[in-house]
Amino acid sequence: MTVSAAPLADRELVLTRLIDASPDKVYRAWTDPELLKQWFAPAPLTTPVAELDVRPGGASLVVMRFPDGNEMPCRGVYLEVVENEKLVFTDAYTSAWEPSGKPFMTVALSFEDEGGKTRYTARVQHWTVEDRETHEKMGFHTGWGQCAEQLAAVVARL
Repeated sequence: MTVSAAPLADRELVLTRLIDASPDKVYRAWTDPELLKQWFAPAPLTTPVAELDVRPGGASLVVMRFPDGNEMPCRGVYLEVVENEKLVFTDAYTSAWEPSGKPFMTVALSFEDEGGKTRYTARVQHWTVEDRETHEKMGFHTGWGQCAEQLAAVVARL
C-alpha cells in the first residue's frame, strides 16, 4: 500500500509504504543477508552477494546483477542501527571508514509499528541536487517501489 511522505529538502527522495508485517520482520529482511538477497534488486536484477555487518561503523557490500551478467557492487557503512526501528547507512564510506571515490547518498530507513503493520519509510539524501535528479532519472520511485513490493512479499512468508 502506498503512503505519501514529503521530502524534507531539495536533495532528498522519499518512499513510504504500509507493509502487512510487523517491524521486526521488515527490519530482519534488511539485516539478514539471505533474506535481503531475495528482494533487494528490482526484478529482473538479482542480488547474488549480501555481506552485512549491521552495527554502527560496520561495512556492507551488496551486489546487484543485471540479466546480461554485469554487476553493480554497492558498498557502504552503517551510521545508526536501532533494532526493529531504524537503519541509517551511506555510500560515502566503504569498509573501515575509507572514503568512497564518489559519495552519492545516505539512506535513513524507519520501521514504525502501525497496529501490527509497518510504516516503512526510506529517506534518501543526496550530496547534491544533481545527484538527486540523477537518482530520479534512474527510476528511484519505480525501482525502490518495486523493491518495497518484493520486500513485502518476502516478509509475508516469515
